[in-house]
Amino acid sequence: MTKVLVLVTMATKSQEAQFLLSELVAAGVVPEVVDISLDSGGRVLDGEGKCRAMASAATRAITQVDNARKAGAEVVVGIGGGTGGEIALQVMRALPVTYPKVLCTTLPFDPRFAVADNSIVLVPSPSDILGLNGMLRECLENTALITAGLCKKKRKGELFDIKPSVGITALGATDGAIGPLVGALTEQGRECTVFHSNGFGGAAFARFVRNGAIHAIIDLTPHELTRIHLAGIHVPMPDRFSAGGHLPRIVLPGGMNFIGLGQKDLMPARYLERPHYEHSSLFTHVKLTEEEMKHVSTKLAAELNALSGPCAVIVPMGGFSHQDRPGGEIEDPELREICAATLEDQLHDTIPVTRLDAHLFAPEVTQAITSTLATLPA
Repeated sequence: MTKVLVLVTMATKSQEAQFLLSELVAAGVVPEVVDISLDSGGRVLDGEGKCRAMASAATRAITQVDNARKAGAEVVVGIGGGTGGEIALQVMRALPVTYPKVLCTTLPFDPRFAVADNSIVLVPSPSDILGLNGMLRECLENTALITAGLCKKKRKGELFDIKPSVGITALGATDGAIGPLVGALTEQGRECTVFHSNGFGGAAFARFVRNGAIHAIIDLTPHELTRIHLAGIHVPMPDRFSAGGHLPRIVLPGGMNFIGLGQKDLMPARYLERPHYEHSSLFTHVKLTEEEMKHVSTKLAAELNALSGPCAVIVPMGGFSHQDRPGGEIEDPELREICAATLEDQLHDTIPVTRLDAHLFAPEVTQAITSTLATLPA
């Protein structure tokens, strides 16, 4: 039978843990508890002391889970509120990206921060994990069944036992270029893995690159520069533009013309004074100023100059995103000129900059990307 590791603070969640364990056994798997309780001796810890105790509990559990995983454990499942949920997340994030992980939690967080560079199945619990009740039993039963289903997955070898892909960055605002590009590369026999360059997907992109799952990079949407250096939420991603520095790389300024912010009615007034549009009810895109475009273009040039591998830049002078076009809500040819001129001025001579009189979505841009990729040494 399949072994499952259960992360839980037994000091405070033993009743709930026992229910989950019984549900897992009923689903046909063998659970093993990994206790992530704080070693507090029953004392109430101050903030700093609690953080140290949480880190210590996570470190102990990471070692135990890693040893059990290597010995054949198939899935890690955790339950917890604020403290236990956070410890469980630390343990899960230390595991390989696609190793099966399930967390049932009451944590009130934006889940993108928790799963930016890792695959964790989140089962939200509307009721706190403090005493069994009908709602919590339902959530724990769902958790057990999801876990049992993951146990049936037929894995082959370790993470990234896969054919390396061409890594491509994208957004909804640049999506019109992605389908044709992926199609063209697929016809050439190249596998593509696309990452959402929204302040979170870039962290996943960097981790996949570090783990050898990418053999060439098409950074079509370096929009995360605007989040890192101007405004917009994002997770830390210090190697977003440096990971895989030895790999062949093509860069286009997709999405570099706007700042990605949140709901329009929650935005600071200073941004509403600029040209902007609602990408959806939750996200608003605000056009960069000329000074901001100069700034992020300078940052991009510095990142690319530091790379060791072959690199080429293509600038589609007809527009950088779906609303940067004739009649678009943030169209601005001057911003494109600033971007192109800055890159031409600041990039090393070894990094060619090609201007194309076409929009990012145009067929000739796709053709330029694929033909340029073919010329870059592996």
